[in-house]
Amino acid sequence: MTREAIIALLTRRGQTVAFAESLTGGLACDQLIRIPGASACVRGGVVAYQDQIKIRALGVSPETLLQRTAVSDAVAEQMAVGVERLMNADYAVSTTGYAGPDGADVGLVYIAVSSPERVVVRGFHLTGDRDTIRKTAAKIAVSLLGGELHHGQESNG
Repeated sequence: MTREAIIALLTRRGQTVAFAESLTGGLACDQLIRIPGASACVRGGVVAYQDQIKIRALGVSPETLLQRTAVSDAVAEQMAVGVERLMNADYAVSTTGYAGPDGADVGLVYIAVSSPERVVVRGFHLTGDRDTIRKTAAKIAVSLLGGELHHGQESNG
């Protein structure tokens, strides 16, 4: 589903989306707000780069951060659910990961999409430099949102 189709579908349904971004630092939300008419459905986003912001703004559990680290499926899920609640959105997207430049886990990314029916979390191992990993993750995040919108369309008949 294209970015334009995402905006059109959300607007037609009267639904909204919000973003919680660590790894992508606002790039995923930017993918949608570039589209004219996005203000009808994009609530906004939280760039929660530091763990304390994930905890305070998004309600991520300190225990989960300690036990699983900030780059985990559990944190991605909690970020999405937290921003959905914070911004009273129908859908929420979150990104967390390691973009480098160094470390064994560079390219490890988790993206979550929360919808009215469920929360889907996907893990990826992306390649490239820091900028490429971040941009690719943002594009994947929007694509996953489109997939969940399509899933919701099928579920609702």
